[in-house]
Amino acid sequence: MRRCFYVLLLAVAVVFVSCSNTPQPTENENTTAMNTTMQDLLTRRSIRQYTDEMPPMEVIEEICKAGTYAPTGMNRQAPIIIAVTNREVRDKLSRLNAAVFGKDAGDMDPFYGAPVVLVVLADSSAAATWKEDGSLVMGNLLNAAHAKGLGSCWIHRAKEEFESEEGKAILAELGITGNYVGIGNCILGYPAGDYPEPAPRKENYVYWIK
Repeated sequence: MRRCFYVLLLAVAVVFVSCSNTPQPTENENTTAMNTTMQDLLTRRSIRQYTDEMPPMEVIEEICKAGTYAPTGMNRQAPIIIAVTNREVRDKLSRLNAAVFGKDAGDMDPFYGAPVVLVVLADSSAAATWKEDGSLVMGNLLNAAHAKGLGSCWIHRAKEEFESEEGKAILAELGITGNYVGIGNCILGYPAGDYPEPAPRKENYVYWIK
């Protein structure tokens, strides 16, 4: 019995030493992570030319996950994301989007050839901040895409897309009910051509009160 006790005591001691020796992030590692985040924020650009190569599904899923962690008013999480990788549906949304400003999708593609469209909508009855909440989700998607090595761009007119009968039918097929209003289309894909240079920041962008 005593032998069993000592064996158990030794096992607990080994676990304790093992846990205490688990490496913790160093100050340099934390600084590197913060610098990487800042670099991603400062170097993201809107991409308007894409290859037709489909990004890996796990990467798209990670980007969507980042969108779900955007802050929302009172944490009511009014927005939703419709992740479109189906080419037929993607082309339907492109056609609906082009029709909003009187264009034919055969003449121009509002999604610039991007193979993926992440549509953000928000329930206007869920929170007073639904527009702001949806915009924050869009921001997370755009920045996460850049962090994962993909190009992205915010394409407007999602509101009109899903006010159309075809848009409503897509929501119905997905079982989505409620007062959902389109916030934006986040297009994703691999950039084609040169990466855009940043436009100069305007003067007096930040006003200080110290």
